[in-house]
Amino acid sequence: MFPEYDIIVVGAGHAGCEAAAAAAKMGSKVLLVTMNMNTIAQMSCNPAMGGIAKGQIVREVDALGGMSGIIADQSMIQFRMLNKSKGPAMWSPRTQNDRMRFAEAWRLALEKTPNVDFWQEMVSEIIVQDGRAAGVKTGMGLEIRSKAVILTNGTFLNGRIHIGEKKFGGGRTGEKSATGLTEQLVALGFEAGRMKTGTPPRVDGRTLDYRKMEEQPGDEQPGKFSFLDTTQPLQQQKSCYITYTNERVHQILAGGFGQSPMFNGDIQGQGPRYCPSIEDKITRFADRERHQIFVEPEGWNTVEIYVNGFSTSLPESVQYKALQAIPGFERAKMFRPGYAIEYDYLPATQLQSTLETYLIANLYLAGQINGTTGYEEAACQGLLAGINAHQKVQERAPLVLSRADAYIGVLIDDLTTKVTNEPYRMFTSRAEFRILLRQDNADLRVTPIGHQLGLATDERLQKVQAQKRATAHLLEALKMWKLTPALINPKLDQLASAPIQEKQSVYQLLKRPELSMEVLGAMDEALEQYLQKYSQVVLEQAEIQLKYERYLQKEKELAEKAQRLEAYRLPVDFNYDRIRALSTEATEKLKKIRPATLGQASKISGVSPADVSILMVYLGR
Repeated sequence: MFPEYDIIVVGAGHAGCEAAAAAAKMGSKVLLVTMNMNTIAQMSCNPAMGGIAKGQIVREVDALGGMSGIIADQSMIQFRMLNKSKGPAMWSPRTQNDRMRFAEAWRLALEKTPNVDFWQEMVSEIIVQDGRAAGVKTGMGLEIRSKAVILTNGTFLNGRIHIGEKKFGGGRTGEKSATGLTEQLVALGFEAGRMKTGTPPRVDGRTLDYRKMEEQPGDEQPGKFSFLDTTQPLQQQKSCYITYTNERVHQILAGGFGQSPMFNGDIQGQGPRYCPSIEDKITRFADRERHQIFVEPEGWNTVEIYVNGFSTSLPESVQYKALQAIPGFERAKMFRPGYAIEYDYLPATQLQSTLETYLIANLYLAGQINGTTGYEEAACQGLLAGINAHQKVQERAPLVLSRADAYIGVLIDDLTTKVTNEPYRMFTSRAEFRILLRQDNADLRVTPIGHQLGLATDERLQKVQAQKRATAHLLEALKMWKLTPALINPKLDQLASAPIQEKQSVYQLLKRPELSMEVLGAMDEALEQYLQKYSQVVLEQAEIQLKYERYLQKEKELAEKAQRLEAYRLPVDFNYDRIRALSTEATEKLKKIRPATLGQASKISGVSPADVSILMVYLGR
């Protein structure tokens, strides 16, 4: 019934979709197996993409040749660039999306992708032969053969939903959980654990009083995720709104704690620290009189509203009563209650930096099964798993992005070298080279890598090369363009900026934080006309490069130093026990995590600089 596939992808969430699309575009024959064809690329939680650090990941996925940025652009209803008041390393794009259009766009894109087949059924077992993944068995007993398997099961592995004292199996509301896989993987020697996440209630937007809330419109000049010109910024946007909880809301919620699975011991899994439930918030931050609630539309034409910031597993009656105590929600009608969900995951320290498991060759894991949270974190793992599974099948070199290459490299390095017992979320603070890893230069950093793999198109590479040339040309021109004291000193005085004593280049003047190309252009008509020859992207890129020149150079030097440690490869079967000079803790951690390089080893908790030096000497021998 089935041919032998190159790759089988299990699960069609954000990780699975990226994995299938990437591997298929690179030439692999792919089967995407999902329990429900109607929920491909479902936005299970909030209808949004990007955000702090997450927006950088989406742009990197796009720059490599992935699809998430394009799909987000096609379905967005609002665009905002977060943290614009801070430096460019902190700028993070975010879109509010139409939930139904997002899923539809992903499914249509996959259906138009040659080499992708679909099958709707639950996978209950991995076929393992000679220590490698060789296909899957389904709930109906079908055997489908492949050369590699990618598991992207999300929250479906033995998923259990909690609403108050009610609990039932499910991977998402209205959908059954996946069983059998965890048990097999544990029997094969994998370590498994439980994690918890949750979602808020959805309400009828027609029953809300927006006059009592703060409007949160999109950017006046909206941007987009994809570097390609095939998607366009929005001409019209939908607003979100902000309201707040209060003491009355907190009292109602606390009154339901006796029936809360969070407090009565029903939930054992660890929840996300940085996206806590409303029960967690009012307990951990008892001194806070109120908490923000973001009122987010689910799409262009639906009245359904996502109540961001009100994730809860309390009984539905308590949820409903507490909601109606929030300003603007006095007459709110609830479409469906919030709930918590527990699910199985496999600690990612059992994975190589390619996302292939150590125990079973040609078996890759991506997404929430690795202990992460968030669409964006899942998407980038799926992309890398799809790329590396294809490369393995074709007997080609894998792709491993370093911490200096991309946020994706930071995420995978963190997952595979650090033990985490709570859902992992990306932040800009996790990246030590974040001035290099900005959202604006993701294409400059990783599109050449994607093109070399055959994933990013010629069009993408040509656009990057043209941008690099234009930026370099502009920077050289700004070094030569001089402005006189007589021309600009009166205007500098108005800006409380120090006057110049002699002619000074625009390049040097732009080092001043209070000056920008737009401001200097207004001082010199000829300069303003010259700058109009360049695109906004080139102007922004040039200004960032010259303003942060010294900091960028310093980070490059630090990154190069770190890269030198990455050059020391550690074999998977390296025998750490025979190096008696290593500390006992280091030996235990190195044997468990099996870092691929000395650089990875240096970041493992319990491996000291002295241990790294000992390894370096040993490898040198």
